Amino acid sequence: MIPMAQPTRYTHLFLYFLLLYSSLVSYGQPSSVTQAFDSYRQQSLIEKLFVHTDQNFYLTGETLWFSAYYVDGSFHRPLDVSKVAYVELLDKEGRSIVRTKAGMTAGGGNGSLFLPASLRSGTYLMRAYTNYMKNAGAGYFFEKPLTIVNPFIPLDPPSSDPVAEYDIQLFPEGGHLVQGLMSRVAFKAGDASGHGVTIRGWLLNGQNDTLSRFTSHKFGMGSFDVTPAAGVKYRVLMQDEQGRSFTRPLPAVQPRGYVVRVDDAGAEQLKITVSTNVDAASSVSLFAHTRNAIKVADSKTIEREASFMVDKKALGDGITHLTIFNASQQPVCERLYFKQPLALPITLKTNQPDYAARTPVILDASVQGLTGAGQTNLSIAVYRLDSLSTASSENILSSLWLTSDLPGYVESPAYYLQPETSDVKQAVDNLMLTHGWRRFRWADILGKTSPPHPFIAEVNGPLVQGAITDPTTGAPLPGKITFLSTIGKPIRLSVSTSDAAGRVRFEVRDFYGPKSLVLQTSPPDSLARLSLLNPFSDEPTPHTLPDFSLPEARLDQLLNRSVAMQVQSAYTNDRSVRYAYPVIDSTAFYGKPSESYLLDTYTRFPRMEEVLREYVPGVMPRKRQGRFRLEVVNSPYRAIFDEPALVLIDGVPVFDGDRVIEFSPLKIKQLDVLTNRYFLGRTEFNGIVSFMTYKSDLTGFPLDAHVQKLDYDGLQLQREFYTPRYDLANPQSSRLPDARTLLYWNPALQTSTDGNARISFPTSDQTGTYLIEVNGLTKEGRAGNQRATFRVKNIPK
Repeated sequence: MIPMAQPTRYTHLFLYFLLLYSSLVSYGQPSSVTQAFDSYRQQSLIEKLFVHTDQNFYLTGETLWFSAYYVDGSFHRPLDVSKVAYVELLDKEGRSIVRTKAGMTAGGGNGSLFLPASLRSGTYLMRAYTNYMKNAGAGYFFEKPLTIVNPFIPLDPPSSDPVAEYDIQLFPEGGHLVQGLMSRVAFKAGDASGHGVTIRGWLLNGQNDTLSRFTSHKFGMGSFDVTPAAGVKYRVLMQDEQGRSFTRPLPAVQPRGYVVRVDDAGAEQLKITVSTNVDAASSVSLFAHTRNAIKVADSKTIEREASFMVDKKALGDGITHLTIFNASQQPVCERLYFKQPLALPITLKTNQPDYAARTPVILDASVQGLTGAGQTNLSIAVYRLDSLSTASSENILSSLWLTSDLPGYVESPAYYLQPETSDVKQAVDNLMLTHGWRRFRWADILGKTSPPHPFIAEVNGPLVQGAITDPTTGAPLPGKITFLSTIGKPIRLSVSTSDAAGRVRFEVRDFYGPKSLVLQTSPPDSLARLSLLNPFSDEPTPHTLPDFSLPEARLDQLLNRSVAMQVQSAYTNDRSVRYAYPVIDSTAFYGKPSESYLLDTYTRFPRMEEVLREYVPGVMPRKRQGRFRLEVVNSPYRAIFDEPALVLIDGVPVFDGDRVIEFSPLKIKQLDVLTNRYFLGRTEFNGIVSFMTYKSDLTGFPLDAHVQKLDYDGLQLQREFYTPRYDLANPQSSRLPDARTLLYWNPALQTSTDGNARISFPTSDQTGTYLIEVNGLTKEGRAGNQRATFRVKNIPK
């Protein structure tokens, strides 16, 4: 039998699509739009990430802990495709300051980021994504603003720039204004950081007549109605609370076209009204999908107006795209609608409301009242609330059901997931009117054009990608066989042949922590330049971070937090830094060798040639044209391969036989020989001869000058969260101070099958109110969030 490299898991993608779309709702006789969209969705993978951080405010020197939930974008079920999450912090200029790669299993992963003292105080943006998510662009990455303060560097003085003009945008419902047709126009007024501002306004015509008055509702958003007439120039005048005025022109008015209006028709139905002034209009179609799952496909005849009545129960939870098509099957209007999702009911209960220092808190978490909840994955953070650390404005519900499907910044997203009141309902509708976004282009779907996907899913582990170019011209070099190896144990080797663009991809496994990589062509070539590509996205974020300022009233609280951090670091740092090392397969990539020799059990010879000739019968050192080459016996056929074997030194391919023969055998601990053909991907080897040194570090072996040796970070080693242990009978017996403000962190707590979980952790010497924040997700895609508080007091004994 010819040994083969372990197969990849790309076949799992086919199974994923088969299962993902097998339970979609049915619809009537499919139109060409429905058929085209159905074909598109069955070929498209949508990934989403939500990252729960232990808190939102940090000091340099502290550790940021995170838990990443990884789900499919349609049903929010835990996904098992990509195995790497890229997590980074961006500063105000969009530069990546701190970054890491977190390994993922089914449903997500977790990790931490140490915040170095080199960071300046400011607002930073955490973003997280997979390699495959880079195909859709940075707008689909998970993003979350965080505040980091460096107490050892003076704060930058506040900006003295004049107040910037507001960002004011106008959005006709459905996309266009059409002459003679009444339309609703939504507006959004925000400052430079994206926060809404309260405004009032007037719609004026060319003669400065006031046609309508309006005021903003929540977060600087609102709407007004207009019926544009031919030849009239309209403008909108707005005024903020300070009396500053701003003028914007009304969006362009089309002479012919379609408009759409969406209204509630009672508690159970939506009324979607389409109006047109196109004389040749004969029919219109409504196509509705919720995150690519088709929900409604219907058609109506139209003269000047047509209406569709849609049962809200037919629509999925979250955001639904309502698209109107004309008789030629061309999209003419689009509108978003939001349906409140059914949240996962999580209850939290502590064994008492108040605690003394260094006493155990017992917390019961329960997921009840939801059929089929079963085992639920929870992430839990417990931290002190003060003027610096406040509760997050986003949670797993608002992220998965809202912000991940909308462009741009959404202020206070959790507000929209509250129990529905008239204010919440109006705010949600304004948000839908001011956002319109798709993960696709209708032109691509209707034209059956597949958008490019240069970034593939990392289904087995990190992909190390590079490029081979001509060092003189910079032109790509296709067809070059290239090797990537990691120095040390376990022995891993990847091979790739450059494509037409000169790109190479290496799939590496068991790749944790900092590594030394060796990159080379076969054989090393002075006429080929090898370079590794940055695995992190270089696409800038579409969001703008606000300027940072710290009110003077909070300086005392900052000093208190800084002292607590320094005390905690000084007394517990050595004990708190512990890592959970993954269990990996220590077998070399080629599996069990045909022959294996521990050289210390044999007579030691001073020359490698003597070692091979004396007691390694499977290897034949021979000279061809004055140079040594190592040939291997082809055991199945009892003959010697005509071409030399693949020779490895600590996993690094070596193509110069003379260097191997001249290397001291006294530095070699073990020698493995594979005496048959071996296939690694599409590359064939005539046997393998693998030398291993005592320290697995090449031990001074001289690599070819054209071989590149690079430092490269693999997946993050998971750090364990530190929690002290106290004697329950005498918790004050420890004289070490306990200045923790983050009492507990668990990124992956599994409830029992009946939905219950119990944890316990000790309080610290820091008094105050503490927040328990929990996010959770079931295997069926039900998400939930819950919070509770307790107090730590100086309770006399």
